[in-house]
Amino acid sequence: MKKTLSIIALSIIGFGLVSCKKESKEVQGSDAVAVDSSAANNLPPTDSSAVHVQEGAATATPAVAGTPAPSNQPLTTIALSENSFDFGKIKKGDKVEHVYEITNTGKNPLVISEVKPGCGCTVPDFTKEPIMPGKKGKITLHFDSSSFDGNVSKYADVFANVDKAPIKLTFTANIQP
Repeated sequence: MKKTLSIIALSIIGFGLVSCKKESKEVQGSDAVAVDSSAANNLPPTDSSAVHVQEGAATATPAVAGTPAPSNQPLTTIALSENSFDFGKIKKGDKVEHVYEITNTGKNPLVISEVKPGCGCTVPDFTKEPIMPGKKGKITLHFDSSSFDGNVSKYADVFANVDKAPIKLTFTANIQP
C-alpha cells in the first residue's frame, strides 16, 4: 500500500513539474540570445539555438542540428522584426497576443511549415502561403495567462525552409492578480 501511494505521489509531483501551469522559468539555456552587438556575428553561438540580433533584425541562424527544412523546398534566408517580446504587467486571465514580422531576405520563397509553442497556453497563427523574396509574413503568438502568476517566459519554435531551423521566438509577461 505504501509503495502504491509513493508511486502515485511521485507521479503527481512529476506531472506538476512538467505541466504548463505555474511555470515561471526565465529564458535560459537553449533560449540564449546575443543582442545588439557589432561583434555578435564574430562570436560563436553559446549553443546551437542562439539568435543573433542586430539593429532590430534577427537573422535565421538559430538551429537544432539535424532538423530538416520542409521537404523539397529550396533554402532561403530571413530577418525578424524581433525574436523576443515583453508584454510587461498583465492581469491574470488576460488573453494577449503579439505579432512577429518575418521578412524573406533570400532568393527563394519562404515556407513556414509549422510553429510549435512550448506550452498549451500559447497558440500560434502564421502566414501559410509562401512568402516571396523581399516580402513579409507574420507569426502571431496568442497567450492565455489564466493559469499563471508572476513572471513567465514562453517560446515557440518556427520551422521553415531556412538553413538552421527551428527559429525560437520568445516572450515574457508579469502576471498580476
